[in-house]
Amino acid sequence: MSKRIKISLASLLAVMLLLSTSGCGGRNEGGAVAVTAAPAANQELETMLELSGVLVPARTVEIASKIPGKAVSVGAGVGSAVNAGEILIQLDTDALSGQLAQAEAGLQSAEAAAEAAAGQTQLAGINLDAAQKLYDRTRVLYESGAIAQSQMDDVTDKLNIAKNQYENASGAALAQARAAIATARANIKSIQAQIDSATVKSPLDGIVAVQNVNAGQVVSPNVPLMSIVDTSTLKLKSTVSQDLLPLLAVGREMDVTIDSFPDSRLKGTISIIGPMAVSTGQVFPLEITVDNCGGFMAGLSARASMSAKAGGIVVPASAVAQGGGESYLFVINGDTAVRRVVKVGLKNDQAVQILDGLSEGERVAVTNVSALTDNKPVHIN
Repeated sequence: MSKRIKISLASLLAVMLLLSTSGCGGRNEGGAVAVTAAPAANQELETMLELSGVLVPARTVEIASKIPGKAVSVGAGVGSAVNAGEILIQLDTDALSGQLAQAEAGLQSAEAAAEAAAGQTQLAGINLDAAQKLYDRTRVLYESGAIAQSQMDDVTDKLNIAKNQYENASGAALAQARAAIATARANIKSIQAQIDSATVKSPLDGIVAVQNVNAGQVVSPNVPLMSIVDTSTLKLKSTVSQDLLPLLAVGREMDVTIDSFPDSRLKGTISIIGPMAVSTGQVFPLEITVDNCGGFMAGLSARASMSAKAGGIVVPASAVAQGGGESYLFVINGDTAVRRVVKVGLKNDQAVQILDGLSEGERVAVTNVSALTDNKPVHIN
């Protein structure tokens, strides 16, 4: 038994010695890694730029009542298609109708008072005219000595009284009567506006997404009762990294595909590129307006794509690796591979654009990259 164990141990040591001397997969004598190198070239890279996001309605409107009241009917529920001007909620108007009738009666009373005041003004004007004529005749007689001073004083007093009566009738009394008419009309207009507000209508064509009211419920003003969404046009909300901003512009067309409907082919147009990065930094909000000709629902995930070209330093895609949240590659310096962090831009299956960290003509490892470490000896195939 002891002899057989010794033989097995000897065999194991022989195998280990063979592996250490012969090397394995891409390594040669001296611990160098065999790699293929390629130069960084300044050239144009073409790829398909793709953005992902969620489709949201182009417009969402919260429906609320301007006045308090009891809902006597609700004309639409969640999922119902509604048209602009369609009645959504009808509030009870019995009390308001009673107030309107009283206000209209008040207007009639005010108009009658104003008519009476106008009549008094007309009568006072006739009396003033008569008193003025009497005064003029009496003054002629008085100046000729035909009548006494007492008669002249009496006529003068009557003229002054007539003047005061006319001023009162045509001034304060008539103005008060006219003000009463204006107040009554304003009251009618206010009540009529409340009655009109009791009929809540849809401001747009759309679909009821939220319903928070039922018939018989008392509602408060300015509290959301329904939400109407316009899905005839959708918006794909996404984000784009700052490196890709130069390739995009408002008005640029993109092809849109909905993830749940892979055969869908929609056309979208970039409508908004946010002027400020989102809180995560270095990415900017972007919206793509999509004509919803297929009647798709909001909330679906989708992708927008377009062909993009950019010039710059380009290396084979196999040269770039990811680790620790960074992109890096290995630059060949003589017989050594030097790890270098780079900033990447556009990429496709064959090549990657290097925005920063590499110069034209520098050689990079394109094979056995995963076997390399910083300052690792290499053997160029």
